[in-house]
Amino acid sequence: MQHSASYNLWFAAVISVVCAVFVSGAAVSLKDRQEINAALDKQRNVLIAAGLAKDGEKLSRQEIEERFAPIRQVVIDLETGEELPGIDPMTFDYRKEAMDPDTSRPAPANLSRVQRLADNAMVYQLQDDGGVIQTLILPIEGYGLWGTLYGFLALDADLNTIRGIAFYEHKETPGLGGEVDNPVWKARWDGRLAFDEEHIPRITVIKGPARPPAEDPFRVDGLSGATITSRGVTNMIHFWLADNGFGPYLDRLRQAEGVT
Repeated sequence: MQHSASYNLWFAAVISVVCAVFVSGAAVSLKDRQEINAALDKQRNVLIAAGLAKDGEKLSRQEIEERFAPIRQVVIDLETGEELPGIDPMTFDYRKEAMDPDTSRPAPANLSRVQRLADNAMVYQLQDDGGVIQTLILPIEGYGLWGTLYGFLALDADLNTIRGIAFYEHKETPGLGGEVDNPVWKARWDGRLAFDEEHIPRITVIKGPARPPAEDPFRVDGLSGATITSRGVTNMIHFWLADNGFGPYLDRLRQAEGVT
């Protein structure tokens, strides 16, 4: 049986509308789940950077939430380093803040190619029973070879010794720059020093192997065949640990915690 051209067009239009409604409905219904999974993945990487979870360890949602529970999330003013208790960390979204002209500002020229800085940022504190910070986990981001890398850097109670690093999003080439996800490479950060005696960021990803932390505290093994990504990791850490990043906040913590 043949149908007219108008019928075929009408039928195709109806099918297109039905499919569009189905796809839109599926996207809306899955949005909450996707957001929850993204938040859990960030928490898992905070745990990895802080040494509270192992790379490759399969954790359920409940296990991630239980391990993350002792970590205090704090929103701070990036320029002053002051804590902002009036802002709910559970709803704070740094990327959205950085994209909004009302809650951000242009970043100064920097090697990490950060374009805008949100007025506020969130940090993560693992405290002891007395409220003293044992591990501080800072979000870091910056350009690698193909795009922006997003991750976390964990500092010990002395606010200098690095406990770990983790990346939860990037576009680097698998087997090359993508080795930022390699547990062996990430393990080599533990025990390195982020700053010199003047609190200037010195940690650097070099070309080739570095000696053990006790002999070579400011250098980390380079990523083989990924010079630009290695340089990008160095640049982003230097940016976020300095004055335009978390420098003012770290200075406040040093004074409050009596860290020299």
